[in-house]
Amino acid sequence: MEGIHVLATLRGCRGGRRELVDREALRALCVTSVARAGLTAVGDVFHQFAGGGVTGCVVLAESHLAIHTWPELAAVTLDLYVCNFSGDNSARAERVLEDIVRVFAPEAVERRDVPRGRIAAAGTLSPAG
Repeated sequence: MEGIHVLATLRGCRGGRRELVDREALRALCVTSVARAGLTAVGDVFHQFAGGGVTGCVVLAESHLAIHTWPELAAVTLDLYVCNFSGDNSARAERVLEDIVRVFAPEAVERRDVPRGRIAAAGTLSPAG
């Protein structure tokens, strides 16, 4: 399945103080951002850690957004994958990431984009067995 998998770490977050520590605030940010970008949320789960951060996942028809906050480090890690089965969703994924970065206002963003499903263009992997 072709798509793009974005892995990002936001360090030195100067914004999003509420979203760093509040399950409902982080959930609202993620669900709203996904909808605004034109992706389809089919479910979500968010967990509040006692005295700490939040971890959550929005399951998308196109795949998923997983996010974790580290208030003690002023950091956020996320993993966003969108498949491109019925159309190219790369720009939509980019909009979600931009929304999240805008809210947290990090001093630095470490990002890795991993193309998925394009291995055949460079060579074919055979299944183990």
